[in-house]
Amino acid sequence: MSAFSNNIKKYTYHNLVDFPEDREDESPTKKIPKSLLKDFLKILGQEILKEDQPKLEEIEQELQNLKKEKEKEKKSSQSYADEPKPSGRASSIITQLQELGYIRDSRKWLSKKGFFAVGGRLLEDVIRALNKGSIGLHETTFSGSGSINLDSTKKYEPSDDLRLINVPRSLLNAIERRSGSNSSIQLPIDLRLDDLEIYETKRDVNVAVAYCIDLSSTMRYSTMFGDTSRIEAAKRALWSLFLLNQKFFPSDSIHIVGFGALASRISPYDIPYLRTFESGLGFMHYTNYQAAFRLAKRILQNESTVNKKIVLITDGHPSACFIDSYQERNKIQSERPYSQFYTADKEAVDTVRKEQELSLDTKSGKLVYLCYRYRQVDQYIGEKTIMEARKCHKSGIDIDTIMVSEEDSLLSYVNELEKYVKGRSYYINPAEIDRILITDYLNAKKSILRSK
Repeated sequence: MSAFSNNIKKYTYHNLVDFPEDREDESPTKKIPKSLLKDFLKILGQEILKEDQPKLEEIEQELQNLKKEKEKEKKSSQSYADEPKPSGRASSIITQLQELGYIRDSRKWLSKKGFFAVGGRLLEDVIRALNKGSIGLHETTFSGSGSINLDSTKKYEPSDDLRLINVPRSLLNAIERRSGSNSSIQLPIDLRLDDLEIYETKRDVNVAVAYCIDLSSTMRYSTMFGDTSRIEAAKRALWSLFLLNQKFFPSDSIHIVGFGALASRISPYDIPYLRTFESGLGFMHYTNYQAAFRLAKRILQNESTVNKKIVLITDGHPSACFIDSYQERNKIQSERPYSQFYTADKEAVDTVRKEQELSLDTKSGKLVYLCYRYRQVDQYIGEKTIMEARKCHKSGIDIDTIMVSEEDSLLSYVNELEKYVKGRSYYINPAEIDRILITDYLNAKKSILRSK
């Protein structure tokens, strides 16, 4: 029985944001009304996702303005009549949020509690939109064969696994049967088929996914669909997806990889703070799919599950690839005298570590061939990228690509790549990437369940 059965109790978006870190503070010193707190958290989410994050002092003014608006509305409405009212002179809202444990005084100013609370507001919006459509999260009370033993048991059937027999319970059944027929208990005890009980199980379907997010310089651009930049949309989507995973699929593994010319593994808790690479920082702002594939493959090979996938989130085609030998470099230079190569020196690596807190992966490759062509992929880079994707596919890792760009001409190469790995490519409005990612994740889970 699928764990996504449509005729069993349905979760609503309210369930999705009930994390332990997100529960209402019952402290008597609490000064912020619950309904106003939600609005404050939403603003914090909007501000922290920006490429150039404002300082907390700047956010304070925005929060104060919102508070004043709500106070004006309250004069003509009783919606806040039952909310606790602050006493005395109001202190800084930022200070109050710090006292409540949502933020802290550091560059990464969201606390763990704040990470879940703010992210929960984002996820709530996504799930509300999904619930209006045909997608919903469902749970089932039915059990079937699987890999996790439950405490409950059931009568044995000929097709059941004998290794799951509950021996004490089966022996008790045999003793009760003998005593019920007034027969004496003899050793060894005579077991019959009807005496046997087995432990019930549920299927534990594990999935390991590496989301590779493009941090090249063009990801900071806003789109024709609104003021939200591509990187902001991608961060919001990954943040929501991670919280969904923590809530409903904790046995699954979600990994985040950020990449430009080189790639870096990223803690999910650092998703809100991701920034694109500056064009002045060496040549890190180029797009190297190969770097993302190699690091993601190495991460996923440490996972025991058979269900592994890479999801590439990008706004353009690859403009860089690794050169694995100097013979290869010499060959390119002989054919293309004006070719450009790049090796991230210690200073560049240290700068990225200090300014963006990213540890660049130099094990996958050090020498990078750079070639940006307007609206087309350099043939050499294109071939090397596809070869790397095929290596992932042969090792049992599926690859999907999500294009967050208005340049439909860029999709042709992605479609070609996906043909070689039998994957899927999406060309979407960046404003809908959160719904696309979550829908794709849930559909993949349902597909795997059906195939078992």
